[in-house]
Amino acid sequence: MLMTRGDCVMTAVGGRSPFHATAVSFNAALPDSVNCFLQIVDNPRRAGLIPSMNALFHPTIALLQSSSLTNVVQQEIERAILQGEYAPGSKLIEAALAQKMGVSRGPVREAFRMLEEAGLVRNEKNRGVFVRDIPIDEAVEIFDLRAAMDELVGRKLAQSITPAQLKEVKGLVDAMEKAVKADDARKYHLLNLKFHDRLVEMAGNSKLTAIYRKLIKELSLFRRLNLADGWLLPISAGEHRQIVKAIASGDPEAAGRAMFDHVMDSKERTIENDLRRQERAREAAGGAKNGKGANAERQ
Repeated sequence: MLMTRGDCVMTAVGGRSPFHATAVSFNAALPDSVNCFLQIVDNPRRAGLIPSMNALFHPTIALLQSSSLTNVVQQEIERAILQGEYAPGSKLIEAALAQKMGVSRGPVREAFRMLEEAGLVRNEKNRGVFVRDIPIDEAVEIFDLRAAMDELVGRKLAQSITPAQLKEVKGLVDAMEKAVKADDARKYHLLNLKFHDRLVEMAGNSKLTAIYRKLIKELSLFRRLNLADGWLLPISAGEHRQIVKAIASGDPEAAGRAMFDHVMDSKERTIENDLRRQERAREAAGGAKNGKGANAERQ
């Protein structure tokens, strides 16, 4: 496969003539080959895609054999939402996203449907699609479910974690503590997500992992807002260090309790932060109202 920065050339197996397709930016983190292939798959006639082409000529095609174009688009939009690129309540424009990713509007529309089922967006009739803003009551319910699940994970790992797995999670906590020292809340948030996801994955219960990941995606907004307060980062990092210590001790009760307490502490911080945000919003609204009143009096 021959590549240039703005244009890609792919040669079909069997000596057939190469075909060209202009690459459209999809994600800066992905290789140009993905950009090219997305454009080709979504526009097969314009790209001159050969139906009998050997799909093994490039690993990108092997990737998209198991994941449709719609799934790739859905995963990219989901990533952007979870990392805060699209704020809660913001409108997602179908045409703009299609152009940005170099695909037609069909896969974007289908991706919206999948994201709505996952609880990350809402579709309002005659208004469009918006990033969902999780209400505090629903967030509290998710925290309670997560606490029970994490307690089970802690108990399981205290009995089953391997030395290699323990080394991995210790490394994640080390990286989290470095992020605290660098005052890098965004990096800490991503490491925090990875730490908990890996613990759940290591527990070896696929059903629990699937349910947990759905809940965590919905809860991502509040977790990110909690960690935006820099003074909380050292507290959170210390709790993660305690979780690893409890799991390493081999004591199921201590490990389960450490994980349960961490989630419940996070819930309390979420409630307190939400109350503070509401108070600040009321103060801001009151200040704006008073300002308008003063202007009216002067007039």
